[in-house]
Amino acid sequence: MSVKKDSGAVELGGDCTRNPGYVDPDSAAETIHEDPDKKRDADAEYTQIKPYAGMPKEVLLLYSSRARYRVPREILFWLMVACTLALVALTVTVIALSPRCLNWWQVSPVYQVYLRSFRDSDGDGVGDLKGIQEQLDHFQYLNIKSVWVSPFYSSPMRDFGYDVEDFRAIDPLFGTMHDFEELLSEMQNKGMKLIMDFIPNHTSDRHRWFNLSRTGDPHYKDYYVWTDCNETAARPNNWVSMFGKSAWTYDEVRGQCYLHQFLKEQPDLNFRNPHVRKEMTDIIHFWLDKGVDGFRMGAVKHLVEAAHLRDEPQVDPNQAPESVASEWDLHHDYTTSQLGLHDLLRDWRAEMDGYSREAGRYRFMVTESYDYQEVDKTMMYYGTPLVKESDFPFNFYLLDLPQNTSGLWVQHLVQLWMSNMPKGEWANWLVGNHDNPRIASSAGQNYTRVINMLLLTLPGTPTTYYGEEIGMENVNVTDSQTQDPAGKYNASASRDPQRSPMQWSGDINAGFNNQTNTTWLPVHPDYKSVNVEVQKEDKGSVLAQYRFLNTLRQSELPFQRGWFCYVHADANVFSYLRELDGLRRAFLVVLNFGDESAITDLSSVRELPDQLEVLMSTNQVNDGRALQKSRILTEAGEGLVIQYSIHTRFNPKHPEQCYVSEKACYLNVIDILYKC
Repeated sequence: MSVKKDSGAVELGGDCTRNPGYVDPDSAAETIHEDPDKKRDADAEYTQIKPYAGMPKEVLLLYSSRARYRVPREILFWLMVACTLALVALTVTVIALSPRCLNWWQVSPVYQVYLRSFRDSDGDGVGDLKGIQEQLDHFQYLNIKSVWVSPFYSSPMRDFGYDVEDFRAIDPLFGTMHDFEELLSEMQNKGMKLIMDFIPNHTSDRHRWFNLSRTGDPHYKDYYVWTDCNETAARPNNWVSMFGKSAWTYDEVRGQCYLHQFLKEQPDLNFRNPHVRKEMTDIIHFWLDKGVDGFRMGAVKHLVEAAHLRDEPQVDPNQAPESVASEWDLHHDYTTSQLGLHDLLRDWRAEMDGYSREAGRYRFMVTESYDYQEVDKTMMYYGTPLVKESDFPFNFYLLDLPQNTSGLWVQHLVQLWMSNMPKGEWANWLVGNHDNPRIASSAGQNYTRVINMLLLTLPGTPTTYYGEEIGMENVNVTDSQTQDPAGKYNASASRDPQRSPMQWSGDINAGFNNQTNTTWLPVHPDYKSVNVEVQKEDKGSVLAQYRFLNTLRQSELPFQRGWFCYVHADANVFSYLRELDGLRRAFLVVLNFGDESAITDLSSVRELPDQLEVLMSTNQVNDGRALQKSRILTEAGEGLVIQYSIHTRFNPKHPEQCYVSEKACYLNVIDILYKC
């Protein structure tokens, strides 16, 4: 309760608590004339009161200025400032010292889907976009993140989609634009990337541009390479098509000849025309706007031809000129790798980089150019230190593996690329595609596993042609079954054998088409034993080993960022190390490409421990086998991955034998990578 005094003040009573140090202003006035000593005593009593909740501002300021309160407060403030600065400095240091994150096209192998042969969803005998979507679990099972799909543009199919009638439309044979958008969305939802085929060198002769060009439309007149000629007279020069015979065809409507470095139904575009360059750039934009993750640029070395149209030099000067009919009869000095080619590719790279600014959406570019012995020309597709071109050009040199069953030969092919690749660039490896025989047939089924081990343990990005993960072989195609136009020109040049339907199961048509008994090419007769379904159940199968190696490659730092060092090569065995500076775990790879068993002595490699244990062998019975480094036994076609603890690294003392692209070091104490 409260009691009101005569002065009008209200005094707290009852259960209220009175502050003994509180001085009523009225009562203070009454004590003005009191004894000063009594006043000092009151002040002393007041200043000894402890702080309390709800104290007035004056009391708070009185106590907050005292040293025992002020000093801890200041200490805490400056401690917070120091911690903030230390955290900022640590963050800056970590960012500055952290190596660049590997991109998606570096982490995962690139898996090539030849669309016609992958999976048929509607029973017409030809693979389609919905068929790919039905089999996305296969990529997840293999831990594949990057999928390259062959052309699905609208096309008359004279070269199975590489003759494009409309770059902005899906051919009904493969589905609809809605099917494509669904596939792309589903892939990206599952963490996968879709790489499209882009064919800039030529179009179909049914393309709207060509029809307008041949009729002399002012805008489209120079969209293609035309020159004067006579239908009955000799061609303008001796240039030949990749499919054989003259690269020129007379057009009756225009009364001139047009250039086609491939089929006559595939006229070459004229990239000296700025309108053509803009058209192709707009097409790139169209698909990037759709959300595709990258492009494989096909046949790029043919993009620009010499304007003077001179005869190309003959390989055999004594050959009768009229008998020149094959690409191998000429040196292609005027039809490939001409001035201006790399300017085009750099422009397209710049356009793709504009789309790559979106976080997590880097747009990948790979180029296809068969340069054979001219590896220096291939390396030019990497670009320069100042101007980027492709992320890597396809490496076709391992296609020559079957020429020689020797570890020295394999080392030579690997060294050919590694020693010529510009410093800091990323390597690529492949042993097959839709244009070349399957490696299991050309090298032999016994070498399928060891070749897969090679691809998945070398530094860089491996490319897997569909079916290589299960060891598919070429199929025999009779003359009446031939579909490939190259095979119709020359039966020995047919590419049909390596394009047979994917072998999913032992069901009808190998599970490629389980609705009708129709396939565009015959299924390989071994499909009941060589298929995905059977090999999933076998822990020692080609598929199981591919999956294990790919998982190992993506989970172990030495295989992605580490050093690659040669340690041995002879008539049978090729062997190398994968190690990372600072990491105590390293790997030895021993591959027998010979035709007999071999014992490899690595006792001279002091950095290796004397006792070794096999992590994985392509011959499953040898998994976990203990070995002496002086006596490593491998059978013909066998490969070993050996994990060991490292105390002294190999690369510092052998720089001439070692390569690294994305150099980094490992700090074991806090488990991080850093630049070194």
